Amino acid sequence: MSAAVHSVVVGCLVRNPEDKVLLIKHHKRGWEIPQGRVEAGEDLLAALLREVMEEAGVAIEPGPLAAVWSMVSLPSAIIFCFLGRYKSGELAPSGDSVEAGWFTENEALEMVAGSVMLDRLKVLLDFDGTTVYRAYTTKPYRVALEKNLGTWI
Repeated sequence: MSAAVHSVVVGCLVRNPEDKVLLIKHHKRGWEIPQGRVEAGEDLLAALLREVMEEAGVAIEPGPLAAVWSMVSLPSAIIFCFLGRYKSGELAPSGDSVEAGWFTENEALEMVAGSVMLDRLKVLLDFDGTTVYRAYTTKPYRVALEKNLGTWI
């Protein structure tokens, strides 16, 4: 048996004071929440702050861990998704993102096209204090296991 190797990814559903949702437009995947890989030696929250700043140009206040996804298709990944609040900065996409913007929930749901990211967005928008866990496969996208992990309230 070979050693398991997973990428560790963080993502965040960021809201501004007008309760709009932050989306970035990835040059390949289209519109999505800010997300990216955790670097070696980096903790999850530091990675979250860095990824949002790199992809959207804004600082955030991290909130609760809303969902954990386990992509069991190769290349496998564990994705930790948090909620967050905008703190400061002007939108300034860079790196993999070509645009960034604030959108209503309905606008965001219409703009996100990929099945994995759309499901992720829906789960995060519906967060009720209970952290959700989903294991999934890709090509086609299919949720293989779903479990509520507990509440934050």
